[in-house]
Order: sequence, then structure tokens, then C-alpha cells
Amino acid sequence: MRLINANAFLEREGLIREGMPVNCRTKVLESRDDEVTAYATLSHRWIDQEVDYDEMVKLAKMEEEERDEIRQRDGYRKILDSCEQAKRDGYEWLWADTCCIDKRSSAELSEAINSMYRWYKNSRVCYVYLHDVPGPSFPTKDDKRTYPKSNGWPEWFSRGWTLQEMIAPSDVRFFNNDWQPIGDKRTLARILSLITRVPQHILTGGLSSSRPCVAQIMSWAAGRITTRVEDRAYSLLGLLDVNMPMLYGEGKKAFHRLQLEIIRTSNDQSIFAWGLATGDERAGSILADDPNLFWDCDEIELMDHDEFIRHIKEYRVPEEELHSIEEDRFGTFLITNRGIQIWMLLCPLVGSDSVFEAWLPCCFRRSNKPVRITLALWKSNYYRYSTSDGIVSEATLQFCQVYLRYQDTSHHATFEIDDSAIIQNGFTYRGAYPSNLTGNTLTLTSHDPLCVKVYSDTQGDCRIAVGFGQCLGQDWIHVIYGKPTREYSWEMYARSAYGKMLVKGPEYARSMAEARSRGGRYGRLLVKHTCLAESTWTVQTSCIMWESSRNCGVRIDAFRYPYDGPDKWRVLDVEGTDDSNCDIRGLMMRHSPRNGMQIVDSYPLCVDGAYMEFSRAPSGIKLGDYGYFTDSENFSCEGNIFADFGQNLASVPDITPRQHKISQMYGQNTDHDYVETHGSGFLVALYKPLGLSLPSDRDVNSFLASLSTELTNKYLVVGLIKCVTVPPSELSRQPSHRASAYRSSTFHLTEPLCIIRKPFVWHRDEGVGPASVERSGDELGAKTKDGRMRDVVDSVVAKRGFFGRMFAD
Repeated sequence: MRLINANAFLEREGLIREGMPVNCRTKVLESRDDEVTAYATLSHRWIDQEVDYDEMVKLAKMEEEERDEIRQRDGYRKILDSCEQAKRDGYEWLWADTCCIDKRSSAELSEAINSMYRWYKNSRVCYVYLHDVPGPSFPTKDDKRTYPKSNGWPEWFSRGWTLQEMIAPSDVRFFNNDWQPIGDKRTLARILSLITRVPQHILTGGLSSSRPCVAQIMSWAAGRITTRVEDRAYSLLGLLDVNMPMLYGEGKKAFHRLQLEIIRTSNDQSIFAWGLATGDERAGSILADDPNLFWDCDEIELMDHDEFIRHIKEYRVPEEELHSIEEDRFGTFLITNRGIQIWMLLCPLVGSDSVFEAWLPCCFRRSNKPVRITLALWKSNYYRYSTSDGIVSEATLQFCQVYLRYQDTSHHATFEIDDSAIIQNGFTYRGAYPSNLTGNTLTLTSHDPLCVKVYSDTQGDCRIAVGFGQCLGQDWIHVIYGKPTREYSWEMYARSAYGKMLVKGPEYARSMAEARSRGGRYGRLLVKHTCLAESTWTVQTSCIMWESSRNCGVRIDAFRYPYDGPDKWRVLDVEGTDDSNCDIRGLMMRHSPRNGMQIVDSYPLCVDGAYMEFSRAPSGIKLGDYGYFTDSENFSCEGNIFADFGQNLASVPDITPRQHKISQMYGQNTDHDYVETHGSGFLVALYKPLGLSLPSDRDVNSFLASLSTELTNKYLVVGLIKCVTVPPSELSRQPSHRASAYRSSTFHLTEPLCIIRKPFVWHRDEGVGPASVERSGDELGAKTKDGRMRDVVDSVVAKRGFFGRMFAD
């Protein structure tokens, strides 16, 4: 280690002060062995005007003006006063972290940080300079007026590095801002323990006498701050008896690395006991992000193996399991790329097959019961999880080998919610829980993983809770319902729903992930119907992930028609999911003519450079035609939206069909008049094709939504390519190998190509509606016989316009 020669430093300072010549070759800093050298150390709060290694060495060679500037600094005066105190106490050598480390060398800095605890421990005395204590005595009670930024105590007690500087040395002496002694560690042990929560026996006897568990040591660092976030981990190396290289710039990963180093060198499971009372509601890494999460662990102690076994015997543990819980296996950790391989005791929570309570062989001093943490099973790995009111099931504890995921799993999910339809259909929005998550654009994180929105119908007989959650990066949505009671406010209902949904969050997330994986090539729009028991209401939830922004668009609706289908997500094949600006109401379900499972009559072309597939259409078809497909896959036109609903177009600013450039699928066109494509296995030529499409913006989509009642389950012509007949004069000028093709009507298309889709707002789920309502006609007041129920229900549907309102403004 490098030490200040106190005598040489004071002699140099005296010569400079008297204006005498200074021997520039005199060494003020020298390397010494900390094991055999008697030296003092300085512990202090760093300020902006410290003196570094280079300035200390070169001070004698500097110009007078530069030298005087350094000597005027508070940091220089601090070193000077420390050397004078060391000389009075009979010590020739002093170590100060500001100038004894050449921080320009990363290797030297890393060595110093890994050795610092030992250097403080081996010092004969440590001087603690409290720059903000003016009086002649040590503060005995917190004073937030004098120390508002450090919890009512001198700032030295709020810093990260000073924790080891207080614990490691056997002799610690405190000085006020005038360098007057105001006490030492042994005489002040009681008040120091109150301030720092470090037990008195640790302050007086050190860590070597009785080393606490990892969680308890971490708790002493909770609430302390450092200038660099990495130093929150590096300042704990000596206290936790581990070493690791410094990587400034890694941020909070430094604290993750510290925990992994601890796991490699010990079998102390209290390292997993963080966040028990900090309200850290999150799913993610088994490792803590910050020492603050160990705040409540100051009374945690390890349980020996026999004591732990005796305790769990009182619970539901099979006798054969007890025999298998061997001490060496129970205390073995193995860090793999999959996770931390470890044996643990697990018990599932009530109502969940993915969330478990794990028992750790450590306890709080007062309770003497094993600490329990919550884990979530996700894709064969276990993650840290937290629930608000999870109840342990009656199942037996299982001793099993698990993989605890330690990699960083920070994720977020953003929902853009449209609840206008459910409100228009008779429900009232009551509020959200937690209250800090408001509005219809929700961004959920690992710390805010769930928001519950509550709605109730105007008659007051039904209450709906819609949960928007994210679990390990997978968003999920779920609906539950209940009957309002006077004693049970919507706020209480929301909190209750929050707890129930959070316990099953991994299962809801898995259900949506599996549904999305079934999506087709054009997109993944998920639809789910929830039938509300003991009521006539059904809630429809639709969501779509916009690939460009990773946001999830959600639409909620409710209607008074029973639903007999399963309460599961269904996936619809749609187009438009790659555009976050697309109105969810305007999404299109593509129709592709099929022969069995094979798509037929498909013509791939480029429209303004984007790949699209077209089908042949009958002559005379126009943009905006709507109709249906017969069993033989023929399109039967019933009308045209522009002709039949022209009176509604006044509210649409621009309905002019868009024109597009059509080009062949592969390569550049050599002849701009001709476009070639392979259709149905043949080479097809189009002469001067003209591409037209319906506008795709929110105004037009709103117009389509307004037609949904009249055009339920109808298909719409949204794109058209018109082909011009090749003039004979043009054919005569073509090369012979192409002329023969163009003279053949088989290869030359004159009828148009088109794209026919069903707007999502025109789609009616066949599992909902008249066919399902036949068994519930009395609820609609329909008293009919002889099969007339369907007509009555169809009439009711038409009058209410229910299916039209599913996704209408």
C-alpha cells in the first residue's frame, strides 16, 4: 500500500509556508507493507476540493500560484490536520484514500478497492473527520433541521464507503470540524448502533468474532449512498469477504455480480431474503437490484440444519422427504447459464399452479420461524415474485431441485385501452388500482406489474374488474366480476381483484403467449369472451400487439347476450398489426380462396414496393363492393359502400381511392408497361396495371365501424388492380418468345385482380348471438313458439345494433 510520510509532508509544508526552498526529491508518498507498518487512516466525507495522487507528488515542483491554489483547498487542509494528529499520536505513516491511490491506473484502483477493508482493519487508529459537526460533543439524537439530507445525522453516516471504515478498524476516533476529539467507537457504541443498525458487539469486536449472515450485513448498507452506483457494491467487498474486479460503467450489474460472488463462496440462503417488507412487487431475477431491498433484514439469522428440520417437521412434509434433505445437498449452489441450481422446499399458493412459497433456512430473531419468499415458475425456471395476499395451500412441502433465474429480467408493457364501447353499452368507469396508474395508456414495469380497472353497470347489479398485467415481459389481460354490496366499495373490490389476479399472473401470461404463438402470417389479434355468471352480461376483450412499437391495443365491450363458448383467447388472422397508428377497428381479416388446405388463385405483386397477394375477381367488380362468399368460393356482390351509404360520407374528410405503383415480385421491371407474376403455376402478364385501394386512416375506419350493424359478417373489396387490353400494335413489337405468351388469353389477364377482406368491426363471433340466445329467450322478453325465436332475437340484435357497437365509436 502507498502511505503518506507524515513527517516529510509536515516538513515540506513548513518550508513552503516560510518561503524556504523545498527539496523536490523528498518522497512524501512511499509504499509500505500494511501487515508490519504502524499507520493511521483517515475516514471522511469527500468534497469537491480534494487533493489527488498526482497533485500530492508534484506539489513541490509547481509554480507558486498553482501550488497555493491546492494548499488553500479544504481537502489539503484535511490531510494536513490528519498528519498533525498522527504525529501527536506517535504515528509516522498515514493513509488517505484521496491521494494514496493513483486512480489513473485501473489496476491499482481495483487492487485498492479489494484491499481497502484489510487496510482499515490493519491500521492502528482511524480518524473520522465529521466536517458538519460544529460543537464540542458527538450528536446524541437525530436532528433533521441541522442534517436534512442525511436522515438527521452527520453526513458521514449516510455514505456507502464509511460503513466498512467504521467496522473494520479496532480503534475509531471521531473529530468535529475543528479537529477537536468528540468520542471513539467503543464509548459511542450504543449511539452508533442506533444510527447505523450495526450491533454493538460487531462495533466493539469486529466481524471476525461472530460474522452475521449475508442479509444482515446487506441491511447495514441500506439507505447509504455513493457517488457512483457501482460503489454500492464495491464498498461491501470486504464486509462480505469476497473479491472481484472493478468494471465502472456496469451500473447495477455490479451489485448482481457481488451477489453471485457471495453465492460461489458460501451456502448462505439469506441472500435471497430481500424485499420482504419493502413493498417490492415484481417478478424477475432472484438477485436484488439494490442494498435498499435488504432494509428489513437487520434481525435475520441463519438456522442450523437440525433446527430447520425440527421446524419443518411441524408442517406437511412427507417422512421420505425429511430423509432426503441432506445438509450437504441442501446447502449446495451451482451457478449455470440457465440459473442458480439449488435444492429448495416449495409449496404452491392457493389458486395457482405457477406461484410457490419457498422456505429458507434463516429466520427473524424474534419469530424463530423460517423466512419464506415467493417464486414464480415461468418456462421451466423460477423467478422472484411477490403477491399482495397469497395464501399457502394445504399441499405438502416438496423438496426439489430448481433453477433460480439470476439474469436481468427488466421488462415493461404498454397498453393503449379503448373502453368507449363498454361505457356506451351501459357501464360506468369507477377507477383504477393502484391509483398511481391512471389514464388509458398504461405502462407497466416489474415494480408496477398490474393495474385493475373497475366498471359497473348502471343498474348496479354487476361489477367488472379488468386486469392489465405484465409478467416477465409477457403482457396479459383478464376479467373477473362480482356483485356489488354496500359494505364492499369499488376500491375494496379493486384491491381484492388485484390480489387474486397477481397470484395467477404467470398463468394468464402463459395463456396469452400460447394464443399469440398460434397467429398467422398476417398478424395476431386475440379475442376473448367472459360470460358473467348470474347475469346476462358477456364481456368481450380484444387485443393486438403492434410489432413496430410493441404496444398492445385493447378494446373492451360488454353486451347482454350469453356466451356458451370457452373462456379462452382465440386468435384471428388479420392484417395491419405492424402499424401502431392503425385504428384497431379498421383491422382486416384476409380472405384467401382455398382448395382444401392450399391457397389457390394467388398472384404475388409489389404495391409501392410492399409485397401483397391478389386474387382474380369477376368482371365488373368495383372498389368498395361488399358481399359474401358462396360454398364454391365465389364472391357474391350485394352492394357498394360508396353508393349505398353515401349519406354517411360527409363526416369523412377524404374518401378518394388511393392509387399505387404496381411492379413484379422479383427484380426490377425492364418494361414499365408490363408486369409479370406467377399465378396458379403459370406466368401471367399485366399490361399497364392500375392499383387502387381504400384509404386506411382513422376517419375511414370509423366510417366502416358505423356500417357494422348493417354489414355484419360481410366481406369488402379493399384493393383492386385494373388491367388494360394489349393493343395489337403493341403485341407486334414484342420479342417472339413473349409475343406468343401475350397472344394467349390464358396468360394475359384483362379482368381485374383484387384483395377482399372482412373488416374486424364487421366480424361477428359465431359463438355469440342468436344461436346462443335461443335458450335464454325469456331474458329478452320473447314469448315465441314454433322456431320463431331466431327471428325475434335477430330483430332485437338489429334494433340494438349490438354487433355494430362492438368496435364502433
